[in-house]
Amino acid sequence: MSEMNRAWVLDHYPDGMPTADCWRMEERARPAPGDGQVLARSIYLSVDPYMRGRISKAANYAAGVQIGEVMHGGAVAEIAESRHPDWKPGDLIETMGFGWREWAVLDPATEGPNGLRRVDPALGPIHAYLSYLGMPGITAWIALERIGALQAGETVLVSAASGAVGQVVGQIAKDAGCRAVAVASSPEKLAWCREIGFDAGVDYRAEADRLEDAIREACPDGIDVFFDNTAGPIHDAAMKNLAQNARIVICGMVANAGTFDQPDMGERHLRRILVARARMEGFLIFDHMARWDDARRALAAMAADGRLKFKTDVLDGIEHMPQAFINLLTGQNFGKQLVQVSEDPAA
Repeated sequence: MSEMNRAWVLDHYPDGMPTADCWRMEERARPAPGDGQVLARSIYLSVDPYMRGRISKAANYAAGVQIGEVMHGGAVAEIAESRHPDWKPGDLIETMGFGWREWAVLDPATEGPNGLRRVDPALGPIHAYLSYLGMPGITAWIALERIGALQAGETVLVSAASGAVGQVVGQIAKDAGCRAVAVASSPEKLAWCREIGFDAGVDYRAEADRLEDAIREACPDGIDVFFDNTAGPIHDAAMKNLAQNARIVICGMVANAGTFDQPDMGERHLRRILVARARMEGFLIFDHMARWDDARRALAAMAADGRLKFKTDVLDGIEHMPQAFINLLTGQNFGKQLVQVSEDPAA
């Protein structure tokens, strides 16, 4: 067992789009657990769009990362030492409170998203607990239930449709009898979306000069549910194509990663919301932790039945954490972005 603990800490806040030098790697002594705690070694570390807000000086819905602090983030990990009666060495866990590091001391008494959840390899690959069996998939499932209120025959438009949340949104929509339309950044990503069941797609880069028209052509009867993972120009174009009584789920704003600290930009759509009698609501999974297990069971059942497929993009080595995050923000990844730090004992 290594005595060292490599960790990425925030070096300075980004000015616009984050760059790799916003973080620096530090080597620290491997920590030891106290009474009631466990020591865990990361297997897979996650990067997610919400992290952009954590490295902003602007106010956010959760506390940000301070200069010199370990970067926040989730992980699937294996317990190496335990001083808690309910956890033992070898137990596999998932938590959003691990951080970008090899080793972490964790407190099983912690509640909410930073609490410890057991990983059951029987439900799927253990890295799936950071994707379709974890926050992205559960976000898709609960947001569609809570806000989307899907009805068979409706049109569901999904931005960042090949991403970690978008893939699941489209397949849940299809499972509910809806018509799913993908917005993604390349022909390859749209091909994957069609493979997993999307009915149509828009390449927002190829159609950048006519995005409103391209979405109208893909959604000729209007958009009943818009699941927005991006904000920005895609949001503006979608809002001009709403069907009456549309529902809009505001889940992510990755298109604004380079302008995060500036005032909100884009068109104002209050009149269109009025005319369409649309409902728009922001969604944060952290408000719905009580539904976590229900959503996970439903998603595992879909995957077991072959109704849910998922693509994961894995980089090897903790040294790649900043680049993995930048890849996510700039659309260079394909599927859920992870970094593998140590051997997967369930592979």
